[in-house]
Amino acid sequence: MTERLVVVGSLNMDLSVTVPRLPAPGETVSGADVVRGAGGKGANQAVAAARLGARVRMVGLLGEDAFGVELRARLTAEGVDDSAVATLPGAASGLAMIVVQRDGENTITLSPGANGRLDVRALESLTPGPLVGPGDTLLLQLEVPLRTVLAAAGAARAAGALTVLNAAPLPGPGPSTAELLRAVDVLVVNETEATGLLGPVADADAAEPDWPGRAERLRELGPTTVVITLGAAGAIAVGPSGRHRQPAFPVEAVDTVGAGDAFCAQLSVALGTGRPLPEALRRACAAGALAATRPGAQDALPVRAEVDALLAGHRR
Repeated sequence: MTERLVVVGSLNMDLSVTVPRLPAPGETVSGADVVRGAGGKGANQAVAAARLGARVRMVGLLGEDAFGVELRARLTAEGVDDSAVATLPGAASGLAMIVVQRDGENTITLSPGANGRLDVRALESLTPGPLVGPGDTLLLQLEVPLRTVLAAAGAARAAGALTVLNAAPLPGPGPSTAELLRAVDVLVVNETEATGLLGPVADADAAEPDWPGRAERLRELGPTTVVITLGAAGAIAVGPSGRHRQPAFPVEAVDTVGAGDAFCAQLSVALGTGRPLPEALRRACAAGALAATRPGAQDALPVRAEVDALLAGHRR
């Protein structure tokens, strides 16, 4: 497997409730009992990568509360190195409030808590030695301050590591965003994020957007490889080896909360071990599909054997 995969990102406690349909603004909809589970895009992707066989180190901040204790325990139980995860005195841990429609669609409201205080100085204090080394993979998201993500990407570029950025939640346009896109090797976005980064596009009125063309435009902003996830339509990737499209695997979706995180983790693990982009994309789509078949975020993440089994049952 990859020499090491390092995740700099968020750790949240997820509080989710399933409803028959998502409420409209100002509307109250009754749902099922609240379910609590470990989450945060950073922690989710760290746990997912560990389950997929990578040696993972998590870098982040927790609050001084019961949620923080529980979140750390979950990392260690999954085999994730938590030596660069600190507890911030007086702070609350990150919290995500999730409403899940019965078909798996969801809305999320996020309170960053300690994650919002992971500034560049905190990053440097958590990782006094090299953040990553040659042959390592750095996996980033945007639930911690943008300047911190940029600093981590710069350190990885200088060290010769592979950097994968899941640009979610989408940042606003600006110099820091543009600089970050130039500092990463692989960019992963969904349809909404891709459109947000590009702004107005020429095919906006087309019945079927030109997703490979949009990925090519995103590559012009800096990343060597761009991957766009398309939900039930699968995913596309554009890189030095050309354009690649992977259809979605047919599964019965229960909850899509962890699907994107499973996808990003598997893509990073596969690319970090030298698998070609089409194979990495196929494995990532399989991991995302499996995560959507179970409720929750980290509880839904698949292990490597499950991904292998799904792929074996769906030959090209």
